[in-house]
Order: sequence, then structure tokens, then C-alpha cells
Amino acid sequence: MANPLADCVSSLRSSNHLLANSISILDSGVNDFPRLAKVLQTTKHFELLPSSALSAAQSRLLSSLTPEFNTLLSRVETHLDRLERREQALIARCELLEGRLSMNEEDSEAMGRGGGAMGRKSLAGESDGSREALRLKQARAKKERLGYAVERLSLQAQQRERQLRKSVAAQ
Repeated sequence: MANPLADCVSSLRSSNHLLANSISILDSGVNDFPRLAKVLQTTKHFELLPSSALSAAQSRLLSSLTPEFNTLLSRVETHLDRLERREQALIARCELLEGRLSMNEEDSEAMGRGGGAMGRKSLAGESDGSREALRLKQARAKKERLGYAVERLSLQAQQRERQLRKSVAAQ
């Protein structure tokens, strides 16, 4: 009887040894699981969105930026108007000063030639016509300059509108 039990015990020992080897192999494999999980974990570098979500985001962005663009455009327009008025005022002041300067030169010439108040009175009739002609000439020159300025400013405004449309369309 000892023989069949000895075979059973030896078989049990070999099974136990085989089970211990399997456990050690499994243990070494299971100990590496956290590292393997970290290595095999996927990282999303880029997230793909459907085109409907993208177009909705673009429309939300456009609707939020449009009022800002409008306020900035209105501020730019008011600033340009202010600068235009200032430019016109400076041009008018320059013309006024040029006129005064030319009148002072004429008066000084008349004083030198005519000898005082009598010379001024005699030249007054002649200089009124020349002054009127000078004033008319200055008014025509001013009208021409203002026409050019208006044309230039309208072209600049059109160009800025085109650039704004391009930038809005690009977004």
C-alpha cells in the first residue's frame, strides 16, 4: 500500500511544485501590470470634432465678435471724422493766415509807395478787385483740395471695408 500512496504523494508534490512555479510566473507578470497599463495607455494629442460642432463654434465666435468689430469700427469712424475736421480747420487757418500775410505785404508795399493813409485809400479801389479775385482763386483751390480729400477718404474707407470683410471671411 505504501507504493500507491508514495506515487500519489510524489504526484501531489510535483503538482505543488508546478503550481508554485505557475504562481511565481504569474506574480512576475502581475507585478508589471501598472507599468504596462501606463505604457499602453493612449494619449489624445488631437481631438477630432464633427463638422457640425465646428461650424456651430465658428458661428458662436462670429456672433460674439461682431459687436466688438462694430464698436471698433464706429470708434475708428468717429476718430477719422475728428481728424478730418481738424485737418479742414488747419487748412482754413493756413489760408486765413496766408491771406493776412499777403494783405500785410500789400499794405506795406502801399505804405512804401503811397506814403501813408492817402496811399491806402487810393489803392483800396484797385485792391478790392484784386482781393476779390484772390479770394475767388483761394475758394476754388480750397474746393478742389476738399474734393480730392473727400475722394481719397472715400477710397480709403472702401479699402478698409474690403480688408475687414476679408478678415471676417477668413475667420
